[in-house]
Amino acid sequence: MSYTDTFIRVAEDCPAEIGITPVSGRPLLPAHVIQYQLLAGAPYQYNHEELLYQVHVRHKRIPEEERDARREEIWAELFAKNHPCLRASMLPKKYGWGVHYDAEGKIALYAKESPEYDYYTSSGEAGVKLLNAMRSKRR
Repeated sequence: MSYTDTFIRVAEDCPAEIGITPVSGRPLLPAHVIQYQLLAGAPYQYNHEELLYQVHVRHKRIPEEERDARREEIWAELFAKNHPCLRASMLPKKYGWGVHYDAEGKIALYAKESPEYDYYTSSGEAGVKLLNAMRSKRR
């Protein structure tokens, strides 16, 4: 699901008080670490589908030559099934990152303690729809 003019707030039960850079000691990086690397390195470059594709090819370690040659095939296989939105990502659930979708659906991350996070979550001027990230625990 792709959003426009939307801000996903940090989950109510998020343990992080500030935006924490996710890291992993595993050789195969988890999706949320790849999401962070892509979005922190290039805010507003990816829409939801592009981000899912980039995370998929990196997570599966598909070589760049194969990505170029088989892009449409890989894309079709990937999107033949549904994928969760970033409300379910570990970034807003555990690591303290809000997710902003601009008018074109391009995505950027904002740390919970940042002025931008405060602007989007408390200012009616921002003109964005506010959603909460999914909780990690059931009530």
